[in-house]
Amino acid sequence: MSNAMALPRRAFDRLWRSRFARNVAVVASGTAGAQAITIAFAPLITRIYGPEAFGLLGTFMAIVAVAIPVAALAYPIAIVLPREDRDALGLVRLSAILSFGVALLAAALLAFGGDWLTVTLGAESVAGYLFLIPVAMLFAAWMQIAQQWLIRKKQFGVVARSAVAHSLILNSAKSGIGWLHPVGAVLIVLATLGHALHAALLFIGARRRYQAEAAEGVDGSHTPLRELAHRHRDFPLYRAPQNFINAASQSLPVLMLAAFFGPVAAGFYTLAKMVMGMPTTLIGKAVNDVFYPRITEAAHNGENLPRHIVQATGALLAIGIVPFGLVVVFGPWFFGLVFGVDWVMAGEYARWLALFFLFNFINKPAVAAVPVLGIQRGLLVYELFSTGAKALGLVVGFYWFGSDLWAVALFSVIGVLAYSAMMLWILSHAMRWRTDAKTS
Repeated sequence: MSNAMALPRRAFDRLWRSRFARNVAVVASGTAGAQAITIAFAPLITRIYGPEAFGLLGTFMAIVAVAIPVAALAYPIAIVLPREDRDALGLVRLSAILSFGVALLAAALLAFGGDWLTVTLGAESVAGYLFLIPVAMLFAAWMQIAQQWLIRKKQFGVVARSAVAHSLILNSAKSGIGWLHPVGAVLIVLATLGHALHAALLFIGARRRYQAEAAEGVDGSHTPLRELAHRHRDFPLYRAPQNFINAASQSLPVLMLAAFFGPVAAGFYTLAKMVMGMPTTLIGKAVNDVFYPRITEAAHNGENLPRHIVQATGALLAIGIVPFGLVVVFGPWFFGLVFGVDWVMAGEYARWLALFFLFNFINKPAVAAVPVLGIQRGLLVYELFSTGAKALGLVVGFYWFGSDLWAVALFSVIGVLAYSAMMLWILSHAMRWRTDAKTS
């Protein structure tokens, strides 16, 4: 018995001693803490504002979520890549300059085409708040710049503490101001300023580390911003549109299910997606944030990239296989027990979506390696075909089978095949990269 218990204990001790696992735990704890604060405030905030105010906020944030990926043309993601800090600081300056330019361009476009946009999207209710979209894009770009710099410096504790402080201050503001003026405009303005608050918290955390390194001095001449922009041109050309399509496609199943089968099917999908997406939100993003600088460092040192990708993917599979497998077996019973008998069908959706989200969960290390391998153009092509194929699955489920469950099942199976093909494609490039590194 003692020998049987010793093996998992040694495995856990070995895992916990791993710096990678500890960093993932730090980032995940920050995300979990921020979400716990939001959940704790939710009963109070929902009673203060009401459904109409939240409807305005949801519509506004849906538009902002699609616009943010192009806020600095994805250059902040490149901050982790350079070997030298002086080049990374150049990318920080380039991203900041571009964020102003893109925000001004967005403001001009909204001034001329804002009415057309709200009518086309059926979002006339937020027409009076469109001018806040460029502001939100600007602040979100700053937040991304600070976050990527901290990830580069592996200051994961600062990232985690900033997330918790941001959630606490923002939710306190919603509650306090809501007592005096409980309208949707307050939620929209606070959501916009929330990006600025988060950016400020991250900058404050990064400041001490930067000052310490600045005191040591950064040797060598600075690379011109134009040269840096050209060196990392695959980010605005391929990564920004890929992120844009990915963000837009998040709403695609809900909109298509609502159009084909009605709002009830969309509601079932929304709840199933929210529950199945929790592991990715808590752990998957943390792994991505920690693995990205690690795989970049491994590339600089000429280490075995395929082995890093396979090991990290295997670890995520070991973590996710049991909870997602339990949903496949007990999904309808679990949803009926937790959410009530009216939501049993959402559990049937979750059975199929569990496969999709398991592969979405384990693909984080492979996706994090894409900028390092320089294959972002291929990722954009993948995103186009993947989004189109999944949409086709929903269409076939409606016209061929006339079943919402078949539509969700086809969507999930196509997504699993697409994720599998993408991971194998990235792994093959990593193996080719290793071969080229050996021969060069």
